[in-house]
Amino acid sequence: MTDPFDQEDNAATPLEDEERDGLIPSYVTTRGELNEAEQANIIEAADWALSRKRNVLDGQFLDRLHHRMFRHVWKWAGRHRRTGKNVGVDAYKIPTELKRLIDDSQYWITHESYLPDEIAARFHHRLVWIHAYPNGNGRHARLATDLLLKSLGRHPFSWGRINLVDAGETRQRYVEALRAADRHDFGPLNAFVRS
Repeated sequence: MTDPFDQEDNAATPLEDEERDGLIPSYVTTRGELNEAEQANIIEAADWALSRKRNVLDGQFLDRLHHRMFRHVWKWAGRHRRTGKNVGVDAYKIPTELKRLIDDSQYWITHESYLPDEIAARFHHRLVWIHAYPNGNGRHARLATDLLLKSLGRHPFSWGRINLVDAGETRQRYVEALRAADRHDFGPLNAFVRS
């Protein structure tokens, strides 16, 4: 038996013991079983989220979306993390940074500061950078970004057309694009999201 919490790559967020104790399904004993349980929950949440128009630029909706995506797997789904991580802002800054992201995104849209795809890529980057939840931040940010694109009349991003949960070349390109955006270079991320 393998530890389902073993990290597959150095970009994954490690969980604290308290967060690990929040696992709901007792049958999960491997990383593969954990990924499958989360993916089933995410598919259900995506169906819910896409069923009608959603206001993605609302902090309560973002929390509700994360909850819907992971509620059958993690007791802490939809709740902001309280611990420090290898990425993300300090936990106490999460509400402020989410509000700033929402306000900035609304400004970019209203004033057409960027093209819609660039707005969505910047939104995605900042949401991942904030890292509001103990885990699932990338998957949450990708679905939230696709919902934002839908509200802007655009098609969802292709996200490299590969499962970004599993370690591999495409995930590495995604992580490198996010790290370039950390340095204010959005070119690689803008290219990746439609590749």
